[in-house]
Amino acid sequence: MRMFAYVYMSTSEETVMTTTDLEDAVAAAAEAAAEDTVPQKEKMVLIAASGDLDKAWPVMILATTGAAYGMDVTVFFTFWGLGILKRHDAGITGDDWRQKMMSVFKKGSPDGLQLSTMNFGGIGAKLMKDLADDKKVASVQELLELAQGMGVKLWPCQMTMDLMGLDLDDMIPGLDQPAGAGSAISLMKQASISLFI
Repeated sequence: MRMFAYVYMSTSEETVMTTTDLEDAVAAAAEAAAEDTVPQKEKMVLIAASGDLDKAWPVMILATTGAAYGMDVTVFFTFWGLGILKRHDAGITGDDWRQKMMSVFKKGSPDGLQLSTMNFGGIGAKLMKDLADDKKVASVQELLELAQGMGVKLWPCQMTMDLMGLDLDDMIPGLDQPAGAGSAISLMKQASISLFI
């Protein structure tokens, strides 16, 4: 026995719909509703504004931990934070003498970061790295590689790159395209966790 449903259109025209048609329509509506209810990944945005070892480590530890928890993580590197992403062999960068001078005094690179306090001409950073190695704590370089493997988005700040005379060739491979502060703020508005480190 075949069942029919009557649907009245707004034009007062009567249309006959079979049970199969009705079931298909209900299934399509349920699928559309399910897509709307699929939870979005929580977002975490970290602003890395310091190129100091004791700030880079927490940024990368939080980024990889957030990714491990299934979060959509973006790290926006600005000002001295760009040093975390700078290649160790980038050398002197920039076009004018001021940019070149900054690149000499703030060399950057994940392996060349200094401590913000108790650095003692690099001895403090060396002691901290040796201690971390003894305690099996991943280095900033290892955490960067892990973050990239986990899908963490690493955004260098375009304005800071221009200011300091850097381009993507001076940075570690595999970064996302440079972004501006507006993009970072737009993403922060959507994020459940936003931190400035």
